[in-house]
Amino acid sequence: MTELNNLWLTETIRLREEHAGPLDDLEANRLARSAGGDLPTRIQRRALWLAERDGMTSALKHWLQGARLALLVLAILAVVSGAGLAFAALGDGQVSVNVFWALGSLLGLNLILLLSWALGLVFAGEHGATLGRLWLWLSEKLARDAKAAQLAPALLLLLQRHKLNRWAVGVLVNSLWLLAMLSALAILLTLMATRRYGFVWETTLLSADTFVAMTQALGALPSLLGFNVPTVEMIRASGDTALNIESARQAWATWLVGVLVVYGVLPRLLLALFCLWRWKTGQASLRLDLNLPGYAQLRERLMPTSERLGISDAAPDQLHRVESAVSELHSEGALLVAIELDEQRPWPPSLPKSVSNAGILDSRESRNKLLEQLSRFPPARLAIACDPRRSPDRGSLALIAELARNASATRVWLLQAPTGEALDAERLGDWHTALQQLELPFADCAPMNWLETGHD
Repeated sequence: MTELNNLWLTETIRLREEHAGPLDDLEANRLARSAGGDLPTRIQRRALWLAERDGMTSALKHWLQGARLALLVLAILAVVSGAGLAFAALGDGQVSVNVFWALGSLLGLNLILLLSWALGLVFAGEHGATLGRLWLWLSEKLARDAKAAQLAPALLLLLQRHKLNRWAVGVLVNSLWLLAMLSALAILLTLMATRRYGFVWETTLLSADTFVAMTQALGALPSLLGFNVPTVEMIRASGDTALNIESARQAWATWLVGVLVVYGVLPRLLLALFCLWRWKTGQASLRLDLNLPGYAQLRERLMPTSERLGISDAAPDQLHRVESAVSELHSEGALLVAIELDEQRPWPPSLPKSVSNAGILDSRESRNKLLEQLSRFPPARLAIACDPRRSPDRGSLALIAELARNASATRVWLLQAPTGEALDAERLGDWHTALQQLELPFADCAPMNWLETGHD
């Protein structure tokens, strides 16, 4: 993940919470606090955890795939359009080519849109919006992920806040036009190499001197790069009919290619490189705007002035597979904890000296306090005792999963029923099914030997 993608996902999570309300972020906040760092770093860690949990990370990958496909489609359209300009300029060779009509076909639309782009850059800063929106629309359609719909608005807001959207769109617009001009140049050279063209100019209102001056003025810059310019005699003679002189045809062809290169290809190339440079340098300045309401209200939760206890959010609708985020190198010791045991059951059992007792989790305060401790001092082995007479409700399973993520290894101890009482077989089966979905090992006997030594 690049820094831009991290900020992008963070902004997406902010927009999602702004429109749909706060997410279930208790564990995300706790992990962000335990990882440390400044506030922007903690906000990003929280957002990335939520994005991974809720599928936004995979949606971003789908969106980027769609964006590449959309870019490929636009590139193909640019190549086809450039080829069409060249064919329209030269024709089939059966009639003489009007040099200024050909020049207008090759460069007219390009120069008009280039001027529009430049004016928009100077006065509005929102140039190329149509092509940019087309690319975003195609990217979203090709992504084929409903969650990807939230990504494009987040990216636009992030870039607009730092005025980078103009350079991103500038790279897109100028690169596509550069591709079109290169395609037109390639087809132009191919047609000139395989067909015989004659070149003329025609006018009713203008004099021959005007066309001589225009031709020489347009050819001044190309001549510096080695392109030929027709002589005054060739220009005047081409006003009557296409010259059947090989040198005249070559001079006009070289002049036309040179004008296309200098006024069509090079400006788009230089502008694309300039926009790319501004985009690259601007990316280094991308930061979260901590004054936004969505980020400002996270300050106390991620960098609290005092420790606050309590769980206020409901358990998630779907339990996720447990994958411990704790390595064996950063964990030590063994811990036994029980979840919601009644007063009739004696607790704790006799424990070896190397095993610590975390008590019974029967309130929000006790749960949150233990989770905070585990985030700082994760155990190497954790045993969770549960009463299988209770149903494996969503909240209990979510708590077991969260506890397991904070230990190197976890086992669940399904306690035996008190003397004279039998366990409900169906309810016990529900426990087995739920724990198998979490991929946690469980047993109905005390795992004391495992807790003490790490072996059964």
